[in-house]
Amino acid sequence: MILIKIGGSVFSDKRGEPENFRTDVVEEIARELAEFYPDEKFVIVHGGGSFGHHYAKEYSIREGLSGSWGIDSWRRLGFSLTHQSMLRANSKFVEIFTDHNLPGFSISTSSLFITERGEILYADIEVIEKLLELDFIPILFGDVSVDVAQGIDILSGDQIMAYLTKMLKPKKAIFLMDVDGIYDGKPGEGTLIPELAREEVPALLERLHCTAAGTDVTGGICNKLRKAYEMAHYSEVWFVNGKVPGRLSGAIRGDGFGTRLR
Repeated sequence: MILIKIGGSVFSDKRGEPENFRTDVVEEIARELAEFYPDEKFVIVHGGGSFGHHYAKEYSIREGLSGSWGIDSWRRLGFSLTHQSMLRANSKFVEIFTDHNLPGFSISTSSLFITERGEILYADIEVIEKLLELDFIPILFGDVSVDVAQGIDILSGDQIMAYLTKMLKPKKAIFLMDVDGIYDGKPGEGTLIPELAREEVPALLERLHCTAAGTDVTGGICNKLRKAYEMAHYSEVWFVNGKVPGRLSGAIRGDGFGTRLR
């Protein structure tokens, strides 16, 4: 089984209008997956992109419930709106997958995962395992979450990837991004790293100035690297450009252009 994260910057323009969607990019991803299915099993996780992020930021979902009725009424509304936005994005993925004879099946992430201060506390993944046995392609997504400490929070696609890698132990976990892979420096300024050993990741995080407090000056790559460091315990991890045709296929075969973490 192969686990694939489709980043929000791949299927949409985060800086564009809310809920814009790159249909052509997702159609190409589906075409490439269709070359390997059903011989290969897949689980898909997609990010928020221009969908959920817009509402999550507007309603300050990450701050949780405050205990003030006025503030919390506003945030509860935003919690629902964020989730509904992500369902609309997910529906577009399922529609494109089924158009390409891929039995993509929507799984509402917030119905399976419980968090505690933003970290996954528990998830019931039995339905995912059963769908894989039945040759479906489960499609999850970054979503809101019920949080035992602060009431509500956001659960990112990268966190879901790390958890599912630990639990399902796929032979590969592939991150589709809008850059070619992991760079020794900012994308476009540093050098692309084609091969990265797990034990090299801590030093790379230091060079990229990824602080413990989470300051991230490299376009989100710090958190992905931290999660990939965890994931490499259980699986080979790839980072490739999801907007370039053929890069996903190459990662699936194992001869692709990007970064392989082992």
